Amino acid sequence: MGYPVERRARLISVPRPALIALATVRARLRASEFGMTALAIGVGVLAGLCVAAMTKIVNVAHVAIFGIPFDVHLSAAERVAPLAAFGAPMLGGLILGAIDTWLARRKAPPAVDPVEANALRGGRMSLSESLLVATQTVISNGCGASVGLEAGYAQIGAGAASYLGIRSRLRRQDLRMLVGCGAGGAIAAAFGAPLTGAFYAFELIIGAYSLANAIPVFAATLAASLTTQAVIGAPYNITAPDVAPLTFLHYGALIGLGLVAAAVGVGAMRVAALIERAFRAAIPWRLIRPPLGGLMVGAMALYSPQVLGAGHGALGLDFYSPMTASELTILIVLKLFACLVSLASGFRGGLFFASLFVGSLLGKLYAIGIDAVAPSMDLETTACVLVGMGALSAAIVGGPLTMTFLVLESTGNLGVAGGVLAASIATTLAVRATFGYSFTTWRLHLRGETIRGGQDVGWLRDLTVGRMMVRSPPVFPAEGSMRKFREAYPIGSANVVVAVGEGGQYRGLIHVPEAHALTIENGEDGGPIGAIVHLPETVLNPDDDIGSALETFGAAQSDTLAVTARGTGQVLGTLGEAYSARRYAQETNLAMKGVLGGG
Repeated sequence: MGYPVERRARLISVPRPALIALATVRARLRASEFGMTALAIGVGVLAGLCVAAMTKIVNVAHVAIFGIPFDVHLSAAERVAPLAAFGAPMLGGLILGAIDTWLARRKAPPAVDPVEANALRGGRMSLSESLLVATQTVISNGCGASVGLEAGYAQIGAGAASYLGIRSRLRRQDLRMLVGCGAGGAIAAAFGAPLTGAFYAFELIIGAYSLANAIPVFAATLAASLTTQAVIGAPYNITAPDVAPLTFLHYGALIGLGLVAAAVGVGAMRVAALIERAFRAAIPWRLIRPPLGGLMVGAMALYSPQVLGAGHGALGLDFYSPMTASELTILIVLKLFACLVSLASGFRGGLFFASLFVGSLLGKLYAIGIDAVAPSMDLETTACVLVGMGALSAAIVGGPLTMTFLVLESTGNLGVAGGVLAASIATTLAVRATFGYSFTTWRLHLRGETIRGGQDVGWLRDLTVGRMMVRSPPVFPAEGSMRKFREAYPIGSANVVVAVGEGGQYRGLIHVPEAHALTIENGEDGGPIGAIVHLPETVLNPDDDIGSALETFGAAQSDTLAVTARGTGQVLGTLGEAYSARRYAQETNLAMKGVLGGG
């Protein structure tokens, strides 16, 4: 068909030397480690600038809407005016509901997030979708909904990285790595923590750590962190007092805190699905759900403004404030409920910082319990707070090393970081054993996906039976005689022939050597060939992936299977087990090379 006239004119107008130079730059980016690192640094700087811009917009919105001082975070305010507490979330919710209704009328698919992009799409994301998600996140947090900006940070960082990678025609594994640089860079910029951002990329977005990915990812997160700090400072910077060295008994108690955090995290994720279903069942109108969610959040904000926003100001405030067990319990329940209502009703945002905040409250509550049960243990409240932060975040967000490095970069204390690591490992094992998902992958599971992280499984789905099958296979009518079959397919002409009905529907497989081995009396036709067909009920469909195809081969114990159209039974082709296994081995080898840094 060719390009439209306008498109051809634009291509022709580009000087040939410029096209050659562009192709050369792209080739060097793909082939050179220096080139990929330079591109990763550029992605990190861009992610840092996006974080700074989004944070500035939200801070201005909080000051203008809620009337708080510019240097005070929303969740740390002493009180908020009832009009602002109710009006801002409801008005913001109405805007988001209008956007959601518009998207539904256009039948737009859900936006692809960095985890889904890397797991299923080889790192390919839409920049326009990412900009929309970032805008929705800014509106949600800016109007006071109980969500954090970190999901929008990661989305726009990864979306910009994917756009640049696609434009540079990067290979699949390089594009996935660059998406990790964008998302990890955004998290590093948000917390002023390059190691945290890097391991966020490795654990949650890329799904693996390798030396080939390490240099670009670390370069991107460092560049992002320095960029944001130079512009506005780290938005979510966490500070904590020193902690005394931990003893063996302390580690045991902190592992217990990790198990408590796992129970709270799994419970929150289970309740999230229930609340979302309740909203959908009770309020069928997309336009109304977010304002109603905003009304509920506003009501809770009248009791405590700490339920508003991500909770950064509240975390710093509560870190040093004495609180009773009942106060902590009420605030934990309110904040979790406000977060889940915000997300279920249609606000956009993340639970990264909210889980840190709730985890800090959980740690403080746990410290009160330990002090009441075993006062001689002398376990510091600060240690419990820091471990609670890391453990609950590991349960909800995932990434035990990510949370460990966050605490380490915040405190500089290796001892308490070890306690966070021990508790986070216990949390992660408990969540995997009892639930199996983080909040991000759980929400994808509710949409019908089965992925559990950013590991690249998309190539398995892309390698379908329809791509591998042999089209126009040898066929023969199932009602045809044995003698005519032998005349049509002598020994050596084919190994397997597909028996078909009158309309071309599948009836089974005929093994040519078996048909020729049967005895036919002189003057007889041997009866219909359909009497000796094999596997009349076992077929593959063109949209089956290679994994399910190999399982079907194993169950059928057959070297060849027919491929039919789903629902009609029309024969489309055949597929051999040996060829399928070879293609699977080839693709697995390519995927492993990408993970380990080979070719």
